[in-house]
Amino acid sequence: MKTSLKFQLLRTSEKENPMQRAFMTVPGILAGLLFLAACSQDAPPPTVDSPSAAPATVVEDGVRMIPIQTPKGTFQVWTKKIGDSPRMKVLLLHGGPGATHEYLEALAEYLPAAGIEMYLYDQLGSFFSDQPDDPDLWEIPRFVDEVEQVRQALGLGPDDFYLYGQSWGGILAMEYALAHGDQLKGLIISNMMAAIPLYNEYAEEVLMPQIDPDALAEIKALEAAEDYDNPRYMELLMEHHYVHHILRRPADQWPDEVNRAFEHINPQVYVLMQGPSELGASGRLLEWDRTADLSRIETPTLVIGARHDTMDPKHMEWMANELPDGKYLYCPVGSHMAMYDDQEIYMDGLIRFIREVDGR
Repeated sequence: MKTSLKFQLLRTSEKENPMQRAFMTVPGILAGLLFLAACSQDAPPPTVDSPSAAPATVVEDGVRMIPIQTPKGTFQVWTKKIGDSPRMKVLLLHGGPGATHEYLEALAEYLPAAGIEMYLYDQLGSFFSDQPDDPDLWEIPRFVDEVEQVRQALGLGPDDFYLYGQSWGGILAMEYALAHGDQLKGLIISNMMAAIPLYNEYAEEVLMPQIDPDALAEIKALEAAEDYDNPRYMELLMEHHYVHHILRRPADQWPDEVNRAFEHINPQVYVLMQGPSELGASGRLLEWDRTADLSRIETPTLVIGARHDTMDPKHMEWMANELPDGKYLYCPVGSHMAMYDDQEIYMDGLIRFIREVDGR
């Protein structure tokens, strides 16, 4: 297995929440996630109002801060180009919502070497981009419009533009394909079902019964009391769920890229939209369902699922069959982050799909 590249990334002292430094290991990060949400008023994320006509700014080699117009003003989002290709360019949409591009750095060890140009990207509200403190911004249509503005700024189009979305990024990728499918050459939906109610049903009927009954009872009691900032809550989730279905390694062996992504997650966005944990969803996405609309996505699409995922792999296979030009990649030993725990199958299948679409 290859070792992921280390990137020199844009960091500013204003975006360093001092509380985040206390959570430098995965268990500590997860235990502190909702505590940070409760304390966020002590260190509000910065906002930036840029001139509406401001061009994308080159900050360092490959990095561009792209101005994004929103109903609440203009903000900057972070992107980084790696590799070069005239016909195969992939924009990566990370999960969360409110996570960062960092856990997707694993793809940089594979895609550029295969002749594929890739763009890491932090969505608005994420650590390397502006983090406006306005809940009205955290809605799916605004995120879709943001992706379209990023596409235009990067000069991507139907002859070269592949959109990759993992987890929440998969939701965003599906929504973008439904709104702007004419701009896409290829679509990748990784580790994401087409309906949150079905995801919650799978968590309730399949994942929760796998948890020790006493631990599950304690988790549910903490949730009923809304005691999410109790360190015991994330301690239980890590031991009984995360290391089995998020990334199948002991927590102290999780890759640096994943640890950094958890360290930098924005709980204001994550909790509002997803809810407090990965054991089902309870936020604004609760009723999201695009199962009836998959047939409208005519773009060549790869759906990636994994045996131990938080998402139902059989449903994701069904999605691929519902899509007019869909294919399914199954990772037999992987979880929600199969790009790490089933890496060779994941990367090989992803690269083969992009090359196959390019060869049409």
